[in-house]
Amino acid sequence: MKITDYIPWWVKIASKVVLSRLPASYYLWKKLSLFEHGSMQRPAYAYSIFKQHFDRIQPPAGFTSLELGPGDSLFSAIITKAFGGSSSYLVDTGNYATKDVESYKVMIGFLQDKGLAVDPTWTNWQSVSDVLDSCSAHYLTSGLSSLKSIPDNSVDFVFSQAVLEHIRKNEFLDMMKELRRIIKNTGYCSHTIDLKDHLGGNLNNLRFTEGIWESDFMVRSGFYTNRIRYSEMLDLFQKANFQIQSIETKRWEKLPTARGNLALPFKNMTDEELMVAEFVAILKPVDFELL
Repeated sequence: MKITDYIPWWVKIASKVVLSRLPASYYLWKKLSLFEHGSMQRPAYAYSIFKQHFDRIQPPAGFTSLELGPGDSLFSAIITKAFGGSSSYLVDTGNYATKDVESYKVMIGFLQDKGLAVDPTWTNWQSVSDVLDSCSAHYLTSGLSSLKSIPDNSVDFVFSQAVLEHIRKNEFLDMMKELRRIIKNTGYCSHTIDLKDHLGGNLNNLRFTEGIWESDFMVRSGFYTNRIRYSEMLDLFQKANFQIQSIETKRWEKLPTARGNLALPFKNMTDEELMVAEFVAILKPVDFELL
């Protein structure tokens, strides 16, 4: 366990509010385990996450993938190629991916150990640009603006791992509409959404009023989640013209944070709604079979 696992949720909020205002880079905070964009810098983890989503979708040979929120690495670009893809987009809200070329070469060895074919010239990589060029990959770091630059009907397979809950609430529907525009009529999306508070795995983020939580001050402090609950998120998928093909949910056995401590409207939500801790949604474009 990390030292941060022992810190109370309210201390994490206070510390991140302060630290996010200091003139230090993301890479420093990452080394201190204070700000991290997932675990995608570990080859085994990145591979397992990609394969989970890939196996759910089974995209066609030569597919184009789009990873929303690659975080600390560009491994999915390499894995896409190794799985028979032709190109990929990796879209994030900042330039967080490691620039250490050796870490990408480690991924090459990992894929070879898994019995996957890799281009022998990849061992000659000298820069991240070499990695991206070799894999026909596009690393875009301006969030919603980046999605708007991707051509219509150009992607077969969209996936994200604990990312959708971090999209700012007032941008969520626009983001989903852009994904609908980008994805081919025969394409699919696989999203894993973590509805826990990212402060310790409870619902302490629901203690705050909408006005406070959605303020720029809070959004930019490194612990933001949009607090869109399960049923509302499904409604937003449908408003963006996605059909929900399947859902898998993980639930708490009891509320992890007392209802009396929650702010409105969460205090009035049903236990059934609040006890969804995580879910996987497989989406396809509406009426794609008829197009």
